[in-house]
Amino acid sequence: MDANERLISQFYSSFQNRDYAGMIACYHPAIHFSDPVFPDLKGKQAGAMWHMLCESGKDLSLTFSEVRAEAQRGQAHWQATYTFSATGRKVHNILQADFEFRDGKISRHRDVFNFWRWSRQALGPVGLLLGWSPLLRNKVRHTAAHNLRNFIKRHPDYQ
Repeated sequence: MDANERLISQFYSSFQNRDYAGMIACYHPAIHFSDPVFPDLKGKQAGAMWHMLCESGKDLSLTFSEVRAEAQRGQAHWQATYTFSATGRKVHNILQADFEFRDGKISRHRDVFNFWRWSRQALGPVGLLLGWSPLLRNKVRHTAAHNLRNFIKRHPDYQ
């Protein structure tokens, strides 16, 4: 297994154990993370997001596969099952991750998933009816950003 493939596997193995410190250790200090909910996190913000998700994901289970990497880029497929805390609804999210590497660490991490599929599970009828719309996506992003800002305020190491 290539060093970058081991790095990706270490990242997801840490996530399976809700070990946010282990996840953060895989990231370059200048990490740039994006996904449909958190479209533009940089540096410590990305670590804070994983810390927040690890703490809130009490019933989180995660699998990962198809880990591939070269010198500059890598990818993985992963799936997470958890209870969405805002609604108490079960979610099974299917994601594709793309990575870039610098100095032996992950410097760019982009997760892609079907937001409408996620919103139908997480939000129920509202997600079914409006999950395709920019209005709902922006509302979810705004709420997530607000929650992350409050989390960072309570954890000065991320400021």
